[in-house]
Amino acid sequence: MSMLRDAMVSVFKEQGRFESNQCPSTVALFVVPRDRFDEAARVMKTAYALLAAEWATDETAFGRGYGVFACYRWGGEYLIVRAEVPLEDPWFPSLAKSFVPAYRFERQIQSLMGLTPAGNPDSRPWIKFEDWPADAWPLRKTFDASKSMPRVQGEYTWIRAEGEGVYEIPVGPVHAGIIEPGHFRFQALGEDVINLEERLGYVHKGIEKKFESGSWKEGYLLAGRCSGDTTVAHSLTYCMALESMTGCAVPERAHWLRALFLERERIANHLGDIGAICNDAAFAFMLYQLGRLKEIVLRTNLRLFGHRFIMDRVVPGGVSVNIDSAGTQEILAEMALLSKDFERLVTIYDENPSLEDRVRDTGILSPEKARELCTVGLVARASGLNLDCRIFNPFPPYDRHDWMELDVPVLISGDVHARVWVRVQEVRESIRIIGKILEDMPDGQIAASVGQPVPDTSGFAAVEGWRGEIIYWLQSGPAGEINRCMVRDPSSVNWIGLELAVLGNIVPDFPLCNKSFNQSYSGHDL
Repeated sequence: MSMLRDAMVSVFKEQGRFESNQCPSTVALFVVPRDRFDEAARVMKTAYALLAAEWATDETAFGRGYGVFACYRWGGEYLIVRAEVPLEDPWFPSLAKSFVPAYRFERQIQSLMGLTPAGNPDSRPWIKFEDWPADAWPLRKTFDASKSMPRVQGEYTWIRAEGEGVYEIPVGPVHAGIIEPGHFRFQALGEDVINLEERLGYVHKGIEKKFESGSWKEGYLLAGRCSGDTTVAHSLTYCMALESMTGCAVPERAHWLRALFLERERIANHLGDIGAICNDAAFAFMLYQLGRLKEIVLRTNLRLFGHRFIMDRVVPGGVSVNIDSAGTQEILAEMALLSKDFERLVTIYDENPSLEDRVRDTGILSPEKARELCTVGLVARASGLNLDCRIFNPFPPYDRHDWMELDVPVLISGDVHARVWVRVQEVRESIRIIGKILEDMPDGQIAASVGQPVPDTSGFAAVEGWRGEIIYWLQSGPAGEINRCMVRDPSSVNWIGLELAVLGNIVPDFPLCNKSFNQSYSGHDL
């Protein structure tokens, strides 16, 4: 038994049970009575676990009602708690008193599945907009996604700070740059931000619903488009969840190629982010120079793998593209050039006093707050949390710890500089990892056949994308079709961190804070 499993068994005893249809077997699915769903959260909180995700399913196709799920994480252990919700009484106890991320997870459950989180202090819609009909529940099986919904009159109620001298600044949802839409409402006193509330959902695409009408073998295409700058990690997570359900043995070389793609995606995005953060501090030189390096990586991707972002190259059972000795040498030469130029730019960043003045002690997210929010990825690591699926939930070659010697950067200052420096260190580490992968990559096949999941089976996978941990949970229907695909991008939890990090900063520093988080609108608005 493991820590989280032991904690659940010791409290629930005969009132809880493990189900055997959850894959892989290392991820436990523990069923509890509905009225004790929140008690399970308190048990997990006591066990020092983090809430990784919370979602609901429509299981009427099985002759059941609804299911509400919560996934908890401690170190490398994941545990999923499930409660059954009857059709005629669609409510469940809120977890918001124990875990802050449940606040928005449950608003989304209520908006898209129509289950009421009893005890959640906020009943406003999330993702679902106020001009949708009140009885439109897109993730229910009775919802016809082929028909347009009528628009009704509705208004979103913003939370506002009041008092003498307090004024409001609306930003977005359409922005001056090319970023996707998101609405930010500030209350400020003078130049000091005293409250920020985000409003997202403007690029809601119905992706989770769309999965249900597709095939298992084509689902990776949709997964790779959840968040276009993270196409490798999203498609990889989907494929690993599916492979766990079917017992597919992915060839060793395919695993290594997947890791190569993942690290190249990490490098490209971190280079772009570091430059963009510097640009928001009025240091455009870094934007241009790091953009140049990013473009080198993307053009190499196009030449060797057929796509600048390596889209659609991770497929169920492996990968669809290989690399030969000439390609290997080209990447090694590229990494040597990249490392040399990157280090010169890092020195410029580190020795620029005006830039340091803008990024140091700006947008602080303390380790305590980062943990309460269950943040992940670079945001978590910049705030003292040692979280990385490449260490705690690895696939080959990351599981060869003595050989890989993965050095994950963790800082505690939690400011803009810390989030920049985590990226700097990760670029360095990814360059080193790519060298080791290319040096020792095994020969062999790059793909294996993937079967069809058996009915009423679920699959789980977690992969460290460049923003952080990505989670997919898949469920097969009565005929083995896709009944549910839950996607949790890192942004689903990290967006909340921005609201806290900006408090006490001046209004002009918001773009800098926002860019240092750089969360995905598209990956959130599913």
